[in-house]
Amino acid sequence: MKMECCRVYAFAFVSVLIFSPVVHSWGVDGHLTVCRIAQSRLSEAAADAVKKLLPVSAEGDLGSECSWADRVKFRYHWSSALHYIDTPDDLCTFQYNRDCKDENGVMDRCVAGAINNYTTQLLTYGNAPSKYNLTEALLFLSHFMGDIHQPLHVGFTSDRGGNTIDVHWYNTKTVLHHVWDTSMIETSETRSYNSNSDGFIDAIQTNITGEWADQVKAWETCGSNTTACPNTYASEGIKAACDWAYKGVSEDSVLQDDYFQSRIPIVTWRLAQGGVRLAATLNRIFA
Repeated sequence: MKMECCRVYAFAFVSVLIFSPVVHSWGVDGHLTVCRIAQSRLSEAAADAVKKLLPVSAEGDLGSECSWADRVKFRYHWSSALHYIDTPDDLCTFQYNRDCKDENGVMDRCVAGAINNYTTQLLTYGNAPSKYNLTEALLFLSHFMGDIHQPLHVGFTSDRGGNTIDVHWYNTKTVLHHVWDTSMIETSETRSYNSNSDGFIDAIQTNITGEWADQVKAWETCGSNTTACPNTYASEGIKAACDWAYKGVSEDSVLQDDYFQSRIPIVTWRLAQGGVRLAATLNRIFA
């Protein structure tokens, strides 16, 4: 009987590994960084709206719920395709009408389409009643604004944004996508901030007001009468993927200090852009 139970549990575990969708997301610390940066830059009106829309359990902290969209993927199966964009291999370009679709070819089901959708939903804030769940809209938008700034969330179709490229991160076997989601952030935190995400976030905040200060206005800017600009963010993402994430990497590459030291500035720069742009978008929505 005991042996039979073990077989059942083993089968269930293997089934989860086989049938679970590929994970596409900054790690928890990446999303926390984007949302903490954004919340520090909100206007009074936007800060008030965010506080009212957050679940009580968040205690007013947007960062604490910034990975919610990952946690609900197994309950909201339809949402998995909204975390990324697959583009044609080696073109290094994004075109919404060509690329923003899911694996079944359904249009608008990609991270750029999701940002447009949840921005539109949040623009109904203040209407009584809104037909949308605006708490979920806020949490989805905040998460997806982070995702679209991770370069391999706008990656090549054949390798699913680096998810099928096996590499070694120093001595640890992983996939290229995970290196960009999590490994580089964790390595930076361990080496420079005593494994403390707060120190990592503070350093990026310092760069936003210092080294990158002259870029911030351009990051915040969207076209006239446009609330969010996901096409711009996605185009930047696939370019960064080609120039930095994929470059010099092949199956079973060993990625160490040269890769880390040349790429971590891109990781922190994109996290900064994601946070600044999330704040700017929320400020426009709740103006």
